Amino acid sequence: MCKPGTSITVSATNFCPPNWDLPSDNGGWCNPPRHHFDMSQPAWENIGIYRAGIIPVFYQQVKCWRQGGVRFTINGFNYFELVLVTNIAGSGSIRSMSVKGTNTAWIPMSRNWGANWHCLSELVGQALSFAITSTGGQYLVFQDVVPAWWQFGQTFTTWRQFDY
Repeated sequence: MCKPGTSITVSATNFCPPNWDLPSDNGGWCNPPRHHFDMSQPAWENIGIYRAGIIPVFYQQVKCWRQGGVRFTINGFNYFELVLVTNIAGSGSIRSMSVKGTNTAWIPMSRNWGANWHCLSELVGQALSFAITSTGGQYLVFQDVVPAWWQFGQTFTTWRQFDY
């Protein structure tokens, strides 16, 4: 049961993969076209009665506000670069992303899971730039944000941020 007139702001942080073995109306909570939010009990109790379980909700995307710039954490190994992008303001999520090494052209990256993007290229020893389009449609280039001496596991912070 919903609590009428109540609201809560949810920061979605991951991607829930569909389970095609289950129908959308019987446990396949991540299956299209169903949208869902898994919430902690204290957050849930702001909008619903705990025993209610699954309830339909209305939602709208709101602008994310963040302190500081976008951050890039470089993980992976040799020919596999896995980049975690965090502290994203505006729409709060990424539609597409590319990487450019000192000695390469722009290389499209693929969403690995959540806010992790990967490519299969040898970029060790090169300074890295990233081009990102937010889900709000804003395109930003983060030029040479990662120096050539980077190592896997390091995080690099920028001063740039998304507006939408």
